[in-house]
This record gives sequence, structure tokens and C-alpha cells, in this order.
Amino acid sequence: MSQERRVYPRAKIKWPVKLESDKGTINGVTSDVTPNGVFIHCQKPLRLNVVFEMAIDIPNSEHSITAKAEVVWSNRWGPDDEISPRGMGVRFIKISSEARKFIARAAMSHLKSKEVAPELLQTLQTLVIEIDEAKSQAA
Repeated sequence: MSQERRVYPRAKIKWPVKLESDKGTINGVTSDVTPNGVFIHCQKPLRLNVVFEMAIDIPNSEHSITAKAEVVWSNRWGPDDEISPRGMGVRFIKISSEARKFIARAAMSHLKSKEVAPELLQTLQTLVIEIDEAKSQAA
């Protein structure tokens, strides 16, 4: 069995997302959100290793998250069901520390309502603290 490589727990948060690539604009919805990347449910996922710009619209908020991302997993041709939804897993290549902190806080808030091991929530809290410390040291 392969060892889990994820640093942060995934939160099932659904946010509208728009991608811009050489294939044009693709609209989708996030799922499995972490500060390092997201799964994007969409009908026309991109191929592996494609790099693109994306914007996540946060409903009921003034926040919008922009990032540069790379496709690391893609279900282009398989079934579109609960086990293997149509879409792609992406890793953030370039994202602001404030956006990462916002995602970490949103994930913590979402996961606190679930029965999640405290040590998993601690990884997100540690990231928020590290970002705040780096910001105060830079000031």
C-alpha cells in the first residue's frame, strides 16, 4: 500500500473556480481543498502536467483566490461518479501566503464540524502561525 504524501487534510469545500489555459476557459467547482492544492470537478479536465492560471470565487465573501497551478491527477475519460468524479487534482505552484492562510482557515473551520483527528487540524493551525510569523518578521 502506498504511503500517504499529503501534508494537510482535505476539506470537502465547494467553491466556483475558473481556469485559464491554452485550451481556453474552463469552469468547475472545488472539492478536497488544502493549502497546497485542490480537486476541481469539471467536464473537460486538462492533461497531466499542464500549468494554468485559476481564480477561486469565495461565495458570500470579498475574497477571491488567484493561483498558478499544475495538474497532478486527471480523470478525463473514466466514469463521472462518486468514486471517480470527472475532474483533476492540482497543486498550487504560485499562490500568495494570504491565500494559503485563508484556505487553511477555511479548511480548519470546515473540518472542525467533522470528526477529524486533532493532529490533522494542528497541521493547518501550524501553517497559519508560520505565515503570520513570516509576515511579522518581514515587517
